[in-house]
Amino acid sequence: MKIIQVHNAYQHMGGEEVVVAAEYEILKQYGHEIQQWIVENSGIENSNFLTKAKIGLQSIWSAESYRNIHNKIQDFQPDIVHVHNTIPLISPSVYAACNDTGIPVIHTLHNYKLICPGAYLYRDDGICEECIGKSIPSPAVIHGCYRGSRSQTTVAVAGLINHRFKKTYKNDVDIYIALTRFARQKFIEGGLPAEKIAVKPNFVTSDIQVGEHTGGYALFVGKLVQYKGIETLLKAWHLLKKDIPLKIVGQGPLEILLQSNLANNVEYLGSLPRDKVIHLMQNASVLIFPSEWYEGFPMTITEAFATGLPAIASRVGGITELVKEGYSGWDFTPKDAQDLAHTVEQAWSDTTELKRRGVMARKQYEDHYSPDKNYQMIINIYKTAINWHKTGRKSLTVF
Repeated sequence: MKIIQVHNAYQHMGGEEVVVAAEYEILKQYGHEIQQWIVENSGIENSNFLTKAKIGLQSIWSAESYRNIHNKIQDFQPDIVHVHNTIPLISPSVYAACNDTGIPVIHTLHNYKLICPGAYLYRDDGICEECIGKSIPSPAVIHGCYRGSRSQTTVAVAGLINHRFKKTYKNDVDIYIALTRFARQKFIEGGLPAEKIAVKPNFVTSDIQVGEHTGGYALFVGKLVQYKGIETLLKAWHLLKKDIPLKIVGQGPLEILLQSNLANNVEYLGSLPRDKVIHLMQNASVLIFPSEWYEGFPMTITEAFATGLPAIASRVGGITELVKEGYSGWDFTPKDAQDLAHTVEQAWSDTTELKRRGVMARKQYEDHYSPDKNYQMIINIYKTAINWHKTGRKSLTVF
C-alpha cells in the first residue's frame, strides 16, 4: 500500500510528532511505501502582524497547500492520505485535493480543534464544553480561548464556521480516528458523523522491557502545568500519613511553585531524556497521573504499562479507558487531594495488589498498545476507507 502522511508540526515537538513518527516506522516495517509531507511552524511567533494575519487566513483555506498535495498525489499515486494536523499552514484544502483526485483521506483527531477553538475543552483551570454543539462557537471569542487572544480566536472560529457551512468536516474526510471512545462521543456531540469515527489508540514503538519495580517510590512524569494536576499532587503528598517517596519528572511554568512546596519525601528531577524516564518507570512502584482535563491519549501511561507499572489516575475523560480500576490501576476524583492521598496509601499498603495490577498493565499494553496490534487496527481502517471509495458503502465497523 502507498500512503502519504500529512502533518503541520508544532513549534515545540510533542505527542503528535511522536505518533506520526511511530506510525511511519511501523508501516515501513510492514513493507508499505510512505511519503511524508510535514510543514514546520518555526518562526511564526516572531512574525509581524501582517504575516500573522495572512497565516490566519491561510489556516482557513490555502491554495498553495491544495496545489502541493495535489501534485504529490499525482506524482506518488497513493492509495490513501493520512492527515494528522492541518493548522495553521496546511488548512482543510488538503481534503479537497484528495477528493478531487479520488484518493481516500483519513484524519486523526489528536485534540478537539474541530469542536473547540481552543482545542482542549479546558478554560480557566477547568473543563469547558460551552462551544460543543454550537454552530457559532462565540463563547470562545469572548474568552479568547485560542492562545489567550480574542483576535486569533476569531480567526479560528471563522474557520470552523466556514467549514461547517461548507460541510467540509462531514463530507470531505472519509474516516476520522479518535483515540478513545470518550473522545469519539465528544466529537459526535460536536457534530461529526458517528459512522465516520473509528477508535484507535496510540502505541509504543520501541521494545520496552518489563522492570523489576523494586525502587520503592511513586513516579510523576509530565508537564508542570495546571491542567496536569501538579498542585493536587503536591497537596496530596502533604496529606499522606505514610512516608511514601515520590519522584517528579518534567518542566513547565509551575516549576517554581513545585520547588517551593516540596514535601520531605518528594524529589524533583527536572526534565530527563526518554531512556532515563523509562528506567525510572521500570523501578517505580506506581505511576501517579492526576490530570484534570480531557487528555487525548497519554503516552506516559502507555509507556508505564509497557514496563509493567500500574497507575493511579484521575477519573476524567478517556483516562478511565486506559487506567482501569481494579485491573491496571486505581482511580480517584479529579482535583481532590484528599482522595488522591487516600488512594495512594491504599495502593501502597498492598504490595501483592501492586504487583498484580502491574502484570495486568503489561497485558493491557500487549493486547492494545503494542506495535503489531496497532498496525492491524490502522490497516483495517485504511482498507475500509479504500473499500468505501470502490463501493460507496458508508458503514464503519472498525471500533
